[in-house]
Amino acid sequence: MPIARLVFFLALLALAPFAHAQAPSRPVRIIVPFAAGGSADVLARITGQALAARWGQQVVIDNRLGAGGHIGAELVARAPGDGTTLLLGSIGIHAASSVYRNLPYDPRTELTPITILAEFPNVIVVHPGVPARNLAEFVALARSRPGEITFGSAGNATSTHMAGELFMLAAGVRLTHVPYRGSSQALNDVMAGNIQAMFENLPTIPPLARDGRLRALAVTSAQRVPQLPEVPSAAEAGVQNYVATAWFTIATAASTPPALLASLNADLRAVLAEPAIRERFIQLGATPVGSNLLDSNSFLTAETQKWSAVVQAANIRLD
Repeated sequence: MPIARLVFFLALLALAPFAHAQAPSRPVRIIVPFAAGGSADVLARITGQALAARWGQQVVIDNRLGAGGHIGAELVARAPGDGTTLLLGSIGIHAASSVYRNLPYDPRTELTPITILAEFPNVIVVHPGVPARNLAEFVALARSRPGEITFGSAGNATSTHMAGELFMLAAGVRLTHVPYRGSSQALNDVMAGNIQAMFENLPTIPPLARDGRLRALAVTSAQRVPQLPEVPSAAEAGVQNYVATAWFTIATAASTPPALLASLNADLRAVLAEPAIRERFIQLGATPVGSNLLDSNSFLTAETQKWSAVVQAANIRLD
């Protein structure tokens, strides 16, 4: 990037919290590359409603499933950089794309984060029929039956997949991954006993655990969470050096001009600072973030290094 453009861009970053963006002149789409009803979809809908109220403009949620989120993400990368096509981004799109050998686009260079929207832990859950009452028993069971226990995910390289891969490395066990086209399908199969386990995002789990349809063994955060106060962290339960938080971005095409990125960032941060919006996120179990452009890029750089190392250590490669 030329020095003059870099200085201009950094100046915009500094001013972003105080910027007043011009409302979009036409409807905005937020592409959610996962199934409707899941954690990502709910966060996107709350955010979209708040942006629509702020802008006085329609914000449409468009669910585009497939390829671990990359079908929807590529659509955003190829869209004009005019701020009217946004992405609900995830670990699999931004930080673990090295899983795929032959992606038709490069999310690292063709997408850019506007802000880190929110983060939350996953929960290690099993079907109630699995003979493991706690995480230590689950680890012992998995070690005694290598490869026999299946865990579902929302798709290859999604947070629910990568949390499982990191767990296998940390616990020294081998599970069999079963990818789905969204968390809801995987959860249904866990509850039906078709697969045994899942590393699911926190928001969907508490009511299912309370009803006895799933057994929650541990949360993947460093500490317990108020939504499941009786469930220990993985470290408490005996699996050390294991922390895997899921996070989501609002991102857009990398061709978007810096001034527009700054104004979009300002509006998103303003929305996430609204007490009612923050409360809705927290009730879901999500921690609202709302980072500036510079911090968002730094965060993705660090997370890409972390999850790329997991991909390499676990030797995960998909066409």
